[in-house]
Amino acid sequence: MLELAKEQIAMGQSATDKAEALRLMAARLVADGLVADGYLEGLQAREAQGSTFLGQGIAIPHGTPQTRDLVYATGVRLLQFPEGVDWGDGQIVYLAIGIAARSDEHLRLLQLLTRALGETDLAEALRRATSAEALLKLLQGAPQALALDAQLVGLNLPAEDFDELAWRGARLLQRAGCVDPGFAAVLQQAEPLPLGEGLWWLNSERQVRQPGLAFLTPQQPLRYRDQPLNGLFCLASLGAGHQALLERLCEVLIEGRGQMLYQATSSRAVLEVLGADAPSDWPSVRQVLANAHGLHARPAKVLAQLAKGFDGEIRVRLVDSGQPAVSVKSLSKLLGLGARRGQVLELVAEPSVAEQALPMLQAAIEQGLGEEVEPLPTAAEPEPEPSLPDADPVAPLPGSLIQAVGAAPGIACGPALVCVEKAIDYPLRGESPAQERLKLREALTAVHDELDALVQRSDKAIGEIFITHQEMLADPALADDAEQRLAQGESAAAAWMSVIEAAARQQEALHDALLAERAADLRDIGRRVLAQLCGVQDQAEPEQPYVLVMAEVGPSDVARLDPARVTGIVTAYGGATAHSAIVARALGIPAVVGAGPEILLLDSDTPLLLDGQRGQVQVAPSADVLERALAERELRERRLQAAWANRHEPAVTRDGHAVEVFANIGDSSIIDKVVEQGAEGIGLLRTELIFMAHSQAPDVATQEAEYRRVLDGLAGRPLVVRTLDVGGDKPLPYWPIAAEDNPFLGVRGVRLTLQRPQIMEDQLRALLRAADRRPLRIMFPMVGQVHEWRQARAMVERLRDEIPVADLQLGIMVEVPSAALLASQLAQEVDFFSIGTNDLTQYTLAIDRGHPSLSAQADGLHPAVLSLIDMTVRAAHAHGKWVGVCGELAADPQAVAVLLGLDVDELSVAAPSIAEVKALVRQADHQTARALAREALQQDSAAAVRALVERF
Repeated sequence: MLELAKEQIAMGQSATDKAEALRLMAARLVADGLVADGYLEGLQAREAQGSTFLGQGIAIPHGTPQTRDLVYATGVRLLQFPEGVDWGDGQIVYLAIGIAARSDEHLRLLQLLTRALGETDLAEALRRATSAEALLKLLQGAPQALALDAQLVGLNLPAEDFDELAWRGARLLQRAGCVDPGFAAVLQQAEPLPLGEGLWWLNSERQVRQPGLAFLTPQQPLRYRDQPLNGLFCLASLGAGHQALLERLCEVLIEGRGQMLYQATSSRAVLEVLGADAPSDWPSVRQVLANAHGLHARPAKVLAQLAKGFDGEIRVRLVDSGQPAVSVKSLSKLLGLGARRGQVLELVAEPSVAEQALPMLQAAIEQGLGEEVEPLPTAAEPEPEPSLPDADPVAPLPGSLIQAVGAAPGIACGPALVCVEKAIDYPLRGESPAQERLKLREALTAVHDELDALVQRSDKAIGEIFITHQEMLADPALADDAEQRLAQGESAAAAWMSVIEAAARQQEALHDALLAERAADLRDIGRRVLAQLCGVQDQAEPEQPYVLVMAEVGPSDVARLDPARVTGIVTAYGGATAHSAIVARALGIPAVVGAGPEILLLDSDTPLLLDGQRGQVQVAPSADVLERALAERELRERRLQAAWANRHEPAVTRDGHAVEVFANIGDSSIIDKVVEQGAEGIGLLRTELIFMAHSQAPDVATQEAEYRRVLDGLAGRPLVVRTLDVGGDKPLPYWPIAAEDNPFLGVRGVRLTLQRPQIMEDQLRALLRAADRRPLRIMFPMVGQVHEWRQARAMVERLRDEIPVADLQLGIMVEVPSAALLASQLAQEVDFFSIGTNDLTQYTLAIDRGHPSLSAQADGLHPAVLSLIDMTVRAAHAHGKWVGVCGELAADPQAVAVLLGLDVDELSVAAPSIAEVKALVRQADHQTARALAREALQQDSAAAVRALVERF
């Protein structure tokens, strides 16, 4: 299926006429491996048959049926022509979307463009667009919600068979304006899906204007394919608008309530079962949740079981959360609420059961749902804020050495600029809804423009963060919620901050690391808009170089700083994986995080010395300490310059021992840059980033094009690919996964893909097709048991019979301790091991590496982790297999010699670290490194190992 992505867009192109534009398009399609030479003739022939101009400044050049055999992989490429190209008859094209497709897949693309083509002044907007991101948003238009209302429900309809019922469903969708007249014909060609209980599902994505769902029941009992036909769902599919409804329907069927649909006597009854809001006249009660750990699995299970004792519908919602009510009988939905202690639950029930059900459930919640609960504080007795057990914190003394978490490498010094976020006062009530609405609109526009300026001046990694912030600002759900509060008389500031805080808490309540980061981003943009509304200016930046000290640094705080004046960053809280740390590394600003709240008590202008590699901060260092640090920094800079000059030289120790140094990447478009930085191959291709870039799972052709691009760029160098690594802690939006108490120990990595074999098979098929005769290494993540490896290998071997590959190796990621402990058995079957030290460290030490106060202890140089690496390498070498390390430890300058001494064969690191790691290997002696490693294994802590490395 054709999808639009920003990586496919080439901005600012120029062509004198349509012929030249077609030549540029053909060259781009050929260069990207989508088509063979000669496809230009197909583009020209198609234009001769009829112009491919769509309107609104868009053309979609594509080949003819006769040139489909020249298509290697389905795909699209977009060329923007700001000066315009005459496409004939005075039609000016500002955007050409070139299509390579083996069938009529471009028809689907036309449907996706329908909404954009309906916009006014789209052509001018396409001409003026200055970024691929902005252009893509113009094409995608606003997401459409699924149409599902009374006019799309038909009950007891006269129908003689399945086909007539399906035709009536198509007619309902057409009358509702969801589909074109031809939809009935394409729907009849679709394959019906039996859902159970005599319910059937039929859908098509062709001839669709707006996503919609019709439900129909026959007047008399029918049968289809020797099964009952009690009801039929007809879906007009467009994007993912139907996903939530499909999840709801699955719940209804799993709970055995399908008869409530086909026995319904009113459209209202059908809509309520499918998740429409409960009628306002249903009785309701509210109860504060007192459980210490919120509505987690055990109390939620008790609540669901109690609710199942009643035949009627009962729902619950979190008051002030903005979330819709969910079925109390669904354990997964209860867990998805993320309800915490002190939050208010509202229960609603249909009148037939409300009198008995609501008091019982309310009492059960009040009593703790099987758990002992502490009374909630009264309004006069608020719960105390967490505090340190000791006396009030005091500022660190001069000469103090603070051990924190290294977030961005480098040594920095300078006077502190301590920025403590101060509360912003604002009125709760507004002047009038109209005036407050205008204030909020102007503030949102101003902040959007600020973010746009940050995107323009930032590199890609940082720019992506600010583009995400812009998308949050434009979230219609936030705007709708704020509008409701404005209409009730709240001020713009009060309405905005209430909505932001509710949304942030909702994300945090789901206990997901990625969503927690989104909560921090929400608060970041929330405060920016609040500052605009209240006229609060940023703290003035000193003219002289300084060290920024803050509680936590938002991405926008860092990116608007001048790296020439900000020598370093120190934060009181946070971990090394936060957005702010990513931004600091990208800007080359040394950073230390998690230094503790005492750091905020320092006076501005206090001299600070920080080491972003070791995670240390020294307060008011002595002259000799400062001199030694600056000398070390100068020496390091000279070493890095020399390393860069020799980046293409092999990594061979002084006594002749060679180690391969590869790169970790997630974006196929940067492969040429990575090779230029000295990579001898790719040791980790994170394929989940390819999946995250699409609104649904990319098909085989799309994946093949991505993998082929990497292999082409490597020009014969090895490629090590990690199969899809997502799960509870790294969800994909189009793969709903049940909430897990601990997603790091749940269904993720190979555990998930083995449960979804078609997704795994598509990815493996794409990889094998892309390989040709080039060296391809496939490894499976999160393997903890031998049978998981064997299942994955069997799938590859079966496909390999169909798609021969000349140079293929299969291995596993060693990131679960059980894999290291089973290394001697696994080494007999795998071709290689790749050790993921990030996860291996946190699983071995039972420390979340993103934890704000414990992450400093999640150190891969801990002897326990080194022992597992040693065990893995020994087992592999005993069977003639190689071992790589692809975690962050491989790029740690203090760890390189230790890993070298443990006889690791390959180090795979982020591209900017390649030159330095190669230089460190060339400076080392292998036998000396072995002695160092043996001694490191005898230490009792990571700190002791690091001290040993310093002395060696």
